[in-house]
Amino acid sequence: MKTLAAFAPRLVAWQQSEGRHGLPWQGTRDPYRVWLSEIMLQQTQVAVVRPYYERFVRRWPDVASLAAASLDDVLAAWSGLGYYGRARNLHRCAQVVTAEHAGFFPRTSNELACLPGIGRSTAAAIAAFSFGERVSILDGNARRVLARVLAFSGDLASAAPQRALWAEADRLLPKDAIEAYTQGLMDLGATLCTRRAPACTRCPVREPCRARREGEPERYPVLTRKLTRGRRESWWLWLQWRGRVWLTQRPPRGVWSGLWTLPLYDDEAALRGLARSLGAALVAEPPIEHALTHFDWVLRPERARLSRRPDAALLGPGRWTGRDELSSLALPAPLRRLLA
Repeated sequence: MKTLAAFAPRLVAWQQSEGRHGLPWQGTRDPYRVWLSEIMLQQTQVAVVRPYYERFVRRWPDVASLAAASLDDVLAAWSGLGYYGRARNLHRCAQVVTAEHAGFFPRTSNELACLPGIGRSTAAAIAAFSFGERVSILDGNARRVLARVLAFSGDLASAAPQRALWAEADRLLPKDAIEAYTQGLMDLGATLCTRRAPACTRCPVREPCRARREGEPERYPVLTRKLTRGRRESWWLWLQWRGRVWLTQRPPRGVWSGLWTLPLYDDEAALRGLARSLGAALVAEPPIEHALTHFDWVLRPERARLSRRPDAALLGPGRWTGRDELSSLALPAPLRRLLA
């Protein structure tokens, strides 16, 4: 316990002198901007998030303007950032804050966690950065740092050890400087206490870190339940007529829900059957390997050679889209790259 007492002060001092500073969402207590950045940063690196964040706040500078936007516009602005459920929850949350909270974010982590798309750790980060609430976070970076410092051997795939680590996180909170402490956990996990090959010799909390003393920091955190990755194969029908491409909108649930794509088939025979009915010859483009959270997806584009404009009745719901319109639509990243 005496050794652990040094943990928070050393982390705060390190963050203030060597942590990440000057990011566009730092230096503000505006809960809208803090919330936006925290949602975007979930499972996404800072370098990727930064341009998206800057475009979002230019276009929608406050929660009311985001709530008034169409979901299609929000999805289009999010296109390429991935995990599109975040964008749908972001839009829904803005509407709830505007309609039910008079445009003001709740000031406590418990209330924030009741909003769409905001979990316990994200709520704590928003409350700490925006309102100075003394509350612990436990995102992926913080979990890794704390599990190593404590040599926490509980299996975090189970609920009881998760609750125990939350309790430990609460116990380690400093009495003040909660913003620097919270940012320090994030920064340390992202830069030094990485999942593989942690830089223990440069770590500001190497002295109180029990995992370092054991000599096996990469053993922590313990997480035994592994996702079984699947593999899926699908075909894209690439129809183009006089400079316009045929796009369909994905259903409201499932992978890429609400996004616009080329007609997508899980059955190659069905795609070829439609091509025959359209009188189109198909030319295979190079396959695209796309990794999602739970499975690897092989997408096989088939470009159709058309001798006449296809009958819309055969194509089903969709739209002919000009090249100049593509930038305003929510397209999956691999399709945007393909069409470019």
